[in-house]
Amino acid sequence: MKGVILAGGKGLRLYPLTKVINKHLLPVGREPMILNPIRKLLEAGIKDILVITSTEHMGDIVNLLGSGNEYGANFTYKVQGSALGIADALGLAENFANHEKIVVILGDNITPGSIAPYVQSFRDQKEGAKILLKKVREATRFGIATVNEGQVLEIEEKPQKPKSNLAVIGYYMYDSGVFDIIRSLKPSGRGEYEITDVNNAYIRRGTLTCNILEGDWTDAGTFASLALANDMLLRGHVSPEGANVSREQLEDMIQYEEKKLKELKKHLED
Repeated sequence: MKGVILAGGKGLRLYPLTKVINKHLLPVGREPMILNPIRKLLEAGIKDILVITSTEHMGDIVNLLGSGNEYGANFTYKVQGSALGIADALGLAENFANHEKIVVILGDNITPGSIAPYVQSFRDQKEGAKILLKKVREATRFGIATVNEGQVLEIEEKPQKPKSNLAVIGYYMYDSGVFDIIRSLKPSGRGEYEITDVNNAYIRRGTLTCNILEGDWTDAGTFASLALANDMLLRGHVSPEGANVSREQLEDMIQYEEKKLKELKKHLED
């Protein structure tokens, strides 16, 4: 089995931190963010890892990671020319995968726990795909899964009226059929090729399985969640739902993020 880290995107929600540095190189805990998903793959026994990022940041990421010898891994690199969505980036991994199963992690997903049990379960799965889920507070930020008796019935991308609070987080596992699905996709209303459409295709085939990720998790794509990710890895006590963060702390984080978003909008208008 091989691993894929998706580390592209524009990083607009973390501007101006991302003005001169790729989001995935920002510090989380004691290391650059991208090293957390890499370590999750290594813990699961996956050493052949493809890193996909944008043209302007490829040099910095290669300078950090190198060949992979330092980490006991073998790194391959690919450039996503335009930010056309997660599924578009994943499509670049077809030759690398070479008909093997793949584990895909979004580069801003952070957990102190292990994904190894879920990877092993997928190794034993004959075909199809597996996704990891987590209960979240802000369901409108995520792809949200409707689940009945352990079976995923539907995934909605950033729904205004979520049917559950089970988010599809950035850990995906696919068989080689994923690339045929990606070729059949059409751009969404956002002009992107959506990973939700890929997962829904597996649902229609009846071959998508799911697990709830045990332990703490957050993405680190906003100022608030980046702060949570640092607390999680440095102090080891923050839950993905913010259960161990006071209401005042959460409100401060939200106000800070809103301020930065206003600054970003003004910058874009100028």
